[in-house]
Amino acid sequence: MRRTLQPPSPCPIHGLLESLARPWTLHILWALSTHGPARFGALQKQVEGISPRVLAERLRMLEKQEFVFRHYAQTIPPAVTYGITKRMKDIEKVLQDLERLARKWKVDELASTESEASPAGRKTREPQRAANQAGQHFGRDRQRNRSPNLGDRGSGNQAPG
Repeated sequence: MRRTLQPPSPCPIHGLLESLARPWTLHILWALSTHGPARFGALQKQVEGISPRVLAERLRMLEKQEFVFRHYAQTIPPAVTYGITKRMKDIEKVLQDLERLARKWKVDELASTESEASPAGRKTREPQRAANQAGQHFGRDRQRNRSPNLGDRGSGNQAPG
C-alpha cells in the first residue's frame, strides 16, 4: 500500500505541535530544562523507561529542529553533551503556562469529583491535597512511568501516552 503525502496544514503551529506531541519528546525537553545539559547516559536515566534507540531518535529530531544543541568534545572517550537552545527557552515560557493550566484543571476536576462524592454541606481537604500534589513539575509521574497513586509499584513497561 502506498502512502500519499498530505498537503501541508494551513495551521501555523501544526508542525510544532506535531513534533512536541511525539512520545517522550516533552519528557526529554523537561529533563534538559530542569537539570541542565546532560550526556546521553545521564539523560537516559533522567527520562526513566526510554530506550536508547528512541532517545537517540528524539534527540536527532530535536537537534534538527533547533530545540536541542549537541556538543561533541574530542576526548577519550568522546563526550557528547545535550542541552536546550535559545529557541527552546522561548517555548519554555509557553510550556510553563500550559503546566499551570493543567495543574488548575486537575485541581478543579478533583474538586468537582470530591464534591459529588461528599455529603452536601461537608467541606473536604481533598482539593487542597490535590493542589499540593499538582504543584510538582509536569510530567514527573509520567517521566518515571508511575501512576501518582502507585508510588514505587508502577511498572516500567508502559510508554507515556
